[in-house]
Amino acid sequence: MRVLILGGTTEGYALAEALARDSRFAATYSLAGRTKTPLLPGGATRIGGFGGAQGLIDWMRGEKIDAIVDATHPYAARISANAVVAANALDLPLLRLQRPAWVPAAGDDWHEAADANAAVTALGPEPRTVFLTIGRTEVAAFRAAPQHRYLIRSVDAPEKNGLPPRAEVILHRGPFGLDDELSLMRAHGIGVVVSKNAGGEAAHAKIRAARQLQIPVVMIARPPLPAAPECRDVEAALAWLQDEITSAHGREPSERGV
Repeated sequence: MRVLILGGTTEGYALAEALARDSRFAATYSLAGRTKTPLLPGGATRIGGFGGAQGLIDWMRGEKIDAIVDATHPYAARISANAVVAANALDLPLLRLQRPAWVPAAGDDWHEAADANAAVTALGPEPRTVFLTIGRTEVAAFRAAPQHRYLIRSVDAPEKNGLPPRAEVILHRGPFGLDDELSLMRAHGIGVVVSKNAGGEAAHAKIRAARQLQIPVVMIARPPLPAAPECRDVEAALAWLQDEITSAHGREPSERGV
């Protein structure tokens, strides 16, 4: 079975590694190319956009893809939407592998924001020291609030001309430990954390650290995505693919749209 994994998450990487060890599958792990030094699994990989939904359709048709697993970041709304369009156009099975969102626990002080611009507003007019942990692509929105001091953590460096005027950048790839997050926040005198609701354990230590230090969190909500079958972990995705490969034995090639 030829599987396209739209990757970019720990779960997508783990799924690609598992399929690379299983001779029943020929998986291609695809990344958008926003990270300069991505972690690549074994097996076939591709980096770069497809050129919208139609480009994705054309590529999958040319590669004779049998199934799609959307394991992109919860905030990669465009490619997730394109995956649904492409799966419907080609009549292919699609599964969205997405870790559950974080939920506030006792002691958390969360302030929900619909997007990065709303997060800027939520910081308020008074100067604060902000731990900005939203990746590099939306950092420029915080130039609208130059009164704050920003500690920006990212895998790759944001564009210099997009940085707020009072910003320090640290480059680091998770996972992050609780003790390290506590030390970092204390050392920099962090007064508020801005985060996306990525879910999972790799980045959750900053939320626990903020709770322990009684620091408020501005949490940028996940964007809405079109409906699609979903699972929460790699084991469930593997079980779904097993079901698909079993079902495919009784399906004529002409029924698959490719």
